[in-house]
Amino acid sequence: MRKILSTLLLASGLLLSAQVGINTDTPKATLDVNGDINFRNKIVLLNATDNTLSEGNNDQLLVSQGEGYPPTWKTLRIPEYEPNKFYLIFNNSFSDKVGVKFTNGEEASMTSSRGATFNKGTNISSLQGFKKINGLSQTISVFSTQSKAYFQFETVVQANFGPNGATDTSIDYACGIFVDDKLVNLRQRNLKASSANYPFLTHNQIGIVENLTKGNHTVSVGCARLASYGDTTKTLAIGTNTNTNINGFVAQSSLKVDVYEVPEVFNPIIN
Repeated sequence: MRKILSTLLLASGLLLSAQVGINTDTPKATLDVNGDINFRNKIVLLNATDNTLSEGNNDQLLVSQGEGYPPTWKTLRIPEYEPNKFYLIFNNSFSDKVGVKFTNGEEASMTSSRGATFNKGTNISSLQGFKKINGLSQTISVFSTQSKAYFQFETVVQANFGPNGATDTSIDYACGIFVDDKLVNLRQRNLKASSANYPFLTHNQIGIVENLTKGNHTVSVGCARLASYGDTTKTLAIGTNTNTNINGFVAQSSLKVDVYEVPEVFNPIIN
């Protein structure tokens, strides 16, 4: 009996210290199972703090926390996408306090009508007199062939006109939104002199482009001085100030970008 007991104790000690393999003669872990595993009841984790057992919740997964740390239950927060519906995939806003200025010598010299010049898809290099607002040039990513990108541009435009109530003293200008240097949206406006010194206005425009190719794209904003009337010697400022009745904070530019897509890289889930 003493020999049998000693043998059992020795075998138990070996089991406690050795690696155990099921369906393998060369286990590579404390317990190495080579084959399918079927758990008929529950998997539980021991909480070493209070020695309680945790079974996890529905839809939770057992996740490793790295070598030397116990595993834990985690919930995967995967959004549910329905087929053929657009979802907001990218959203960001950018700002710029530098802006651009135009003297009378930087006015665009257009050889054809504005209607013939400003066409969707025109490269900015073909639009004379346009300057980019550098801080608004940013990279966006598109992951689906079905997408809609919305752009909202806002800035302040000022000229250093003195007090003049004459309506024929004014400056025409234009601002365009570009994707990969191609025009996708343009607005023209006119800043008029008034009875006040150094008039300014708030400029807003919204653009949209559909079904950009998948990959990275650069969105940018560029503006131009088109024509002057009356006193043509004055400076035009867009996204910055010409005089101290407003400051750079007030005059700064902003661009908001939203990209909606019909997801292609997610498995659709229908409830």
